[in-house]
Amino acid sequence: MKFSVPFSPRERISRFGDEGRQDNGKIATSGHLLLFRDRVLAKGYWKRVLDEIKRERKALPTTFDKKQLAKIRQERVRWEAKTLKPWIRGSPEQKQEFRNLSDVPVKRIYTPEDVSYLNQSEQIGLPGEYPYVRGVYPTMYRGRPWTMRMFSGFGTPEDTNKRLHYLLEHGETGLSIAFDMPTLYGYDPDSPRAEGEVGRCGVSVGSLKDMEIILEGIPLEKVSTSMTINAPASVLTAMYVGVAERQGLKPKDLRGTVQADILKEYIAQKEWAFPPEAHLRIIRDMMVYCTKEMPQWNYISISGYHIREAGSSAVQELAFTLADGFAYVDLGLDAGLKVEDFAPRLSFFFNCGMDFFEEVAKFRAARRIWARVLKDKYKVKDSRSLLLRTHAQNSGASLTWQQPLNNIVRTTIEALATVLGGTQSLHTNSYDEAWALPSEAAATVALRTQQIIAEETGVADTIDPLAGSYYLEWLTDEMEERAFQYFDKIERAGGLLNAIKTGFIQREIAENSYRYQQELERGDRIVVGVNKYQIEEKKPIDTLKINEEAQRRQIARIDMVRETRDNNKVEQALNELRKTFKDEKANSMYPLVKAVRAYATLGEIMDVGRKIFGDYKEPPIL
Repeated sequence: MKFSVPFSPRERISRFGDEGRQDNGKIATSGHLLLFRDRVLAKGYWKRVLDEIKRERKALPTTFDKKQLAKIRQERVRWEAKTLKPWIRGSPEQKQEFRNLSDVPVKRIYTPEDVSYLNQSEQIGLPGEYPYVRGVYPTMYRGRPWTMRMFSGFGTPEDTNKRLHYLLEHGETGLSIAFDMPTLYGYDPDSPRAEGEVGRCGVSVGSLKDMEIILEGIPLEKVSTSMTINAPASVLTAMYVGVAERQGLKPKDLRGTVQADILKEYIAQKEWAFPPEAHLRIIRDMMVYCTKEMPQWNYISISGYHIREAGSSAVQELAFTLADGFAYVDLGLDAGLKVEDFAPRLSFFFNCGMDFFEEVAKFRAARRIWARVLKDKYKVKDSRSLLLRTHAQNSGASLTWQQPLNNIVRTTIEALATVLGGTQSLHTNSYDEAWALPSEAAATVALRTQQIIAEETGVADTIDPLAGSYYLEWLTDEMEERAFQYFDKIERAGGLLNAIKTGFIQREIAENSYRYQQELERGDRIVVGVNKYQIEEKKPIDTLKINEEAQRRQIARIDMVRETRDNNKVEQALNELRKTFKDEKANSMYPLVKAVRAYATLGEIMDVGRKIFGDYKEPPIL
């Protein structure tokens, strides 16, 4: 296997065993050194497809009648001369040019002329059929509504357990657990680095004991759980398995998602523990372990949400998220797995901002791109592997601390766009999240927002109800084309990993964020209550308070765990993990599960990796 870009020894992340070897959790491979390399971003594939898309958008009409198109064109020209021009003289438009949040020019009107090239059956299709633009399932919400999740997690495990039970009692249909900063980075609550952060932005987890308390009384065989965790994702997955075993369940009984998307950490969120190659090796191990042991578990939630929160446009979120997804497909292939064995367990996590039609178009374009590439490039025939299933969350960046009750309106609009875009799962933000973690009252309003959309509006009664809108169909195609332009740029930057390590993707996001901020400061973009319609406010709302008691209680608990566990078993398990991390042929998930069962702490497990793999510093973004 040859690549156009040379790789250093640190970029060689996997040396595997003999052909077909799968004993004791080892990985079957092609029997020679494999380099992590996003093969799909190579050899001109993206440029070829981009050229195909451009040709498709210039094709002769198929769905629309040529004579009718000519008539529409005549009508438009007449309208512009006779009706529009005189009107504008007396009542000019507010801007010379309108652009959406991705800086895409928006025309004043769209007609069949703008989508005359569309081949309805081939490019849009029907729900549950390729290319899945209109939805991944034949009945969508007519069969069952999307999964309603609320981000839950704060303070101690007891605090979070109480909130989870409260939300389930009020109609939530899936759990979503947020973790505090020490947990996200893989530090114990008594670490000097955890000082002042324990329980602040999520729940504190230092050992299996904490996870047992968080999930106490929750039937894991009946509830789907999503965990927003990345660098220590393998450890938290092992903890979830440990809790399930204490409930008498087997790993194969568990349903849920762990985020585990480390690539977006280097792009946007910056919460990593090791260099990229080390994290990717561990994700490879998770893919193999979960494919074998946890067939209902979604072990990577490929996350555009944080890319968007870092300042990207919707187009950039679409492109960079899917590029990450294709990289994980390559990682699975390099692990010796078949795409059909693991692709159905890859899920996506998208943001949903305030530009309504742009967001709907983004979800539709994402499904078509994913299906197209897996079918065309990876030769996938199994339809389940072509489905882009997504969880979505309203934009945290769109929430304002000024006039926070306005955030209820923002959340409603974003949630509606997400539903019309065809999501499988949705988390609505609470109106107080620009101030603090959600209060119980605010979380209830956010959950009721979803329930009102599902039960009262009728938007779920028909599938993809905005399909056929000239503007929406044009915008779906435009976003697809612009995403492929980025795929081509990533290839020319040396592939995805190189584009991250050289800062190309981060710079693209920073430039977009700077452009948007300038537009806000000039008043070209309006955020109600922030740069227009401001009012003088004192403290407008009551907020959730996390006090120092959470840190004291978590330190006391982890001290108790260390005192009462069998420390010989812990040391044996950590030594086994240490050997496995050094042996790239081995699967690290099996000793990880053993270490967790022995009540090794999160920090102890992650420190084994830190000593072996070292740290990583990102390039300067200038």
